[in-house]
Amino acid sequence: MKPPVLIVGCGDLGTETGLRFAAAGHRVTGWRRHASVLPPALHGQAADVTDPSSLPPVDPATGIVVIALTPGSRDATGYRSSYLEGTRATLAAIDAAGARPRVLFVSSTSVLDADDGRTLDETAPASPASPTAAVLAQTERLVLDVPGGVVLRLAGVYGPGRTRLIDRARNGSAGDARHWTNRIHRDDAASALVQLASLPDPASIYHGVDDEPAPEADVLAFLAGELGMAAESGEPADNAAEHDPASGKRLRNSLLRGTGWAPTYPSYREGYRAVIAGEGSRHP
Repeated sequence: MKPPVLIVGCGDLGTETGLRFAAAGHRVTGWRRHASVLPPALHGQAADVTDPSSLPPVDPATGIVVIALTPGSRDATGYRSSYLEGTRATLAAIDAAGARPRVLFVSSTSVLDADDGRTLDETAPASPASPTAAVLAQTERLVLDVPGGVVLRLAGVYGPGRTRLIDRARNGSAGDARHWTNRIHRDDAASALVQLASLPDPASIYHGVDDEPAPEADVLAFLAGELGMAAESGEPADNAAEHDPASGKRLRNSLLRGTGWAPTYPSYREGYRAVIAGEGSRHP
């Protein structure tokens, strides 16, 4: 029998991940403030991780816990309340139940402060430059202190209903030709979490990114072409000088791929074509 799964934070990504576990034969419980919106395949329970007294008892048989939270506000206070204290409360609830699950925490590549176009793998230490990234790094350490705890650092998640870059392309933005960006389709992020949960001996940290880091300008030019708009010439954005240094970072996914995971959308081209075609739906 496959072990029960608990998804802590059933937003778009958490719900998609839970549905994949359910399709694989797991009984999946989803914690969310408003559990009534969850699909029938998930056993929804009302829970607010910022209020430990609201957390339901954890099934002692739970074998997998995925923590995929969304902050109440995009500042350090919101991050601390949701990510750090919410994860702390979740781990306490797991411990109180006597459960010993694999815990997977969805973090962000923002904990890596490189901004010179360099290529990084998981050996790069966390070096948060913002207060919010510092909170994520603290939360990672909580999870990594749990035996078998795993952190999946996601780059920019896009997918159904996530149209920020598409909107920028529609508005004529050319982007920055020297700024390196990384991303992952929501469905590939969900499949990565399912894959990591199945490994007998996972690494501690993985980069959740597709196969192709790309300059921002390349992505926007591609989107303009797909939308039938006149693509920009590829000149550097904001009239920046040609000799200006690169910014951003290029992230490798070779460690994640080495687990047997393979993205359905290996680059922004396949992924954004699917989004523009209206494939899939965003979970409420």
